[in-house]
Amino acid sequence: MLRTHTSAHEVEVFREGKDRFLLTADVYRRDEIDHSHYPVFHQMEGARIFGADAAGLREVKGDNERLKGELAMLNIVIEDVPHVSLTNPVQRTHDIEYAEAVALNLKLSLNTLILGLFGGVAGTSKENPLRGKWLEILGCGVVQQATLDVAEVPNKIGWAFGLGLERIAMILYSIPDIRLFWSTDPRFLSQFEDGKITTFKPYSKFPSCFKDVSFWSPKDKTLHENDFCDLVRDVAGDIVEDVKKIDEFVHPKTGRTSTCFRINYRSMDRSLSNDEVNAIQAQVVARLKDQLGVEIR
Repeated sequence: MLRTHTSAHEVEVFREGKDRFLLTADVYRRDEIDHSHYPVFHQMEGARIFGADAAGLREVKGDNERLKGELAMLNIVIEDVPHVSLTNPVQRTHDIEYAEAVALNLKLSLNTLILGLFGGVAGTSKENPLRGKWLEILGCGVVQQATLDVAEVPNKIGWAFGLGLERIAMILYSIPDIRLFWSTDPRFLSQFEDGKITTFKPYSKFPSCFKDVSFWSPKDKTLHENDFCDLVRDVAGDIVEDVKKIDEFVHPKTGRTSTCFRINYRSMDRSLSNDEVNAIQAQVVARLKDQLGVEIR
């Protein structure tokens, strides 16, 4: 079975008695298709747990004060939102004060980590390869108590995060497309050296070829966008740069849903002919009808 995230290893590591760890592994996901998503990537899991008692609370609060002091000495602005809300409540088994302290420790630890990766070095700047768009680089939160119970450490509380390593590299090296990490093109590989961060210099970008496909979804069946992306990726592989849903509506009389996707075909290393793309698009359409039961419009 292929892991979809590195948090799958939390139970075994906590059960070994470790109260903090970093773990790196390859992960596999059904996902959307664009410049920052790929079905295989590398993730680093970080986690820390504390004793769920008075001594543990003192440890967390003491660490929070230390981290606050370090961040206060730096000329940075951190935007924050409350970490406890109606949509993100404290777990029922957790003390509110302790859960708040652990969540704050997570935020302070991650702010320190990100600052170490991307800032704080005089004269250093990084071009944003995403042209001003936000890029999610990690997910995080307080560990589910059920996970700690299964790991046989029910008297602990803690946090964990999963960091996308390719996305970190995209920012550090100004790499605009995650597919490049799987390229064997010497024009890409020759730009990098071990232990040295350099800005990626784009080479000739081959032209795009856009193809739209519009269809009625089967009655009484929900078609998820990732189902469509999986099928396209399976047929076309890495010559698809991105897939976007450009239209969707529900027929007022029949209740059927019509969806239109735009597929952007672009190879990383050669020009695609229109005949080649048409043949691939025809395979996509055929598979849509056979596998997903849609009606092409």
